[in-house]
Amino acid sequence: MSSDIDVLCAGILVADLFAPPLPRLPAAGELLLVDDFLLTTGGCAANAGVDLAKLGAKVTVVGKVGNDVYADFIRKDLDAQGVDVSGIQVSQTMPTSRTVILPVMGEDRRYIHAVGANADLRVEDINLSLVARARVLYVGGYLLFPGVDQTSLAGLFRFARQRGVKTVLDVAGVQPSHSMRDLVDLLPHTDVFLPNHDEARILTGEADPVRQAQTLLEVGAGTAVVTLGGAGAVAMTRSQSLRAAAYPVEVVDPSGGGDAFDAGLIVGMLEGWDLRQTVAFASAIGASACTRLGCTAGVFTRAEALAFIARQSLRIDAI
Repeated sequence: MSSDIDVLCAGILVADLFAPPLPRLPAAGELLLVDDFLLTTGGCAANAGVDLAKLGAKVTVVGKVGNDVYADFIRKDLDAQGVDVSGIQVSQTMPTSRTVILPVMGEDRRYIHAVGANADLRVEDINLSLVARARVLYVGGYLLFPGVDQTSLAGLFRFARQRGVKTVLDVAGVQPSHSMRDLVDLLPHTDVFLPNHDEARILTGEADPVRQAQTLLEVGAGTAVVTLGGAGAVAMTRSQSLRAAAYPVEVVDPSGGGDAFDAGLIVGMLEGWDLRQTVAFASAIGASACTRLGCTAGVFTRAEALAFIARQSLRIDAI
């Protein structure tokens, strides 16, 4: 079957309500006035899908929503941004997932989250005909949706790779109870695994990002990329290891930066770029997501990203 989908993004779909950056949290009973709120589609699958569409990829999103106004909003919002929503299904028992995000200046964000229909997502909800039509299968938010088990997801990744589809995995909601046991059957079928430093620390038991990446390769990942926020990233294959700094940008809201990095890295995979060029591009896309409120509003187009990279140097060292 021909590959008419560049990337199939499966996983978390959320209706996100962002307060603007606040000087402080209100006291009990206090009314704190703001200029506006931002209602937008979020979640790993949606964020990466929107970012990839901005970068010129043909994207289909798979996930679950409820039968409610938030679901209607998500479909219309994604469609308006060039993302195919034909893979989105409706949960018969749960509402659409929602998150309220409270950014406070000088502090980390605070979240109020309802898991909703994401808890109803199963691997069998991911249409195999869509997988076979894709060049890359991206699953975002593994470990945050309880209905997706390791064995079933490993089977899906095996199916994809047998048909020449590259597999990319990101995680979310990693808890202290998680470990490499949650990945041991899955990583051997994963072309690229993309945890952040904190997630990799819990999963591998290692504090050093280089050792984290090495451990993930030892378990079976083809490429391990550990993102370090403002400190950059470590990227490792069996033949090459790199440590990249981060592009300097004025950070307004870091939400969605990791998903944007994923999108940039997937573009490099689609284009067949080498690891160094791919990491530089992914770093630029990740940095751009932090320059505006929300997960995707600040993300570069491809032309903007290439112009940015041409103006800015990024230190990338071999390890």
